[in-house]
Amino acid sequence: ALAESYAKIHSYSLAEAFKKALFEKIEEEYDVAVYHAAYKEYEESGKKSRPIEELWKELEI
Repeated sequence: ALAESYAKIHSYSLAEAFKKALFEKIEEEYDVAVYHAAYKEYEESGKKSRPIEELWKELEI
């Protein structure tokens, strides 16, 4: 019922709606995994972030 309503609202077949939902979920999980890997690498590098104002000053913006 819910999936059928969603498909109808968006003019998808039921199969297209499920395929779209599946790929969106996969993409979200992939993005989260990439974020966690990048953040872990950042933490392990020992680098520290700094306020954007410092960068602007350094670049004379």
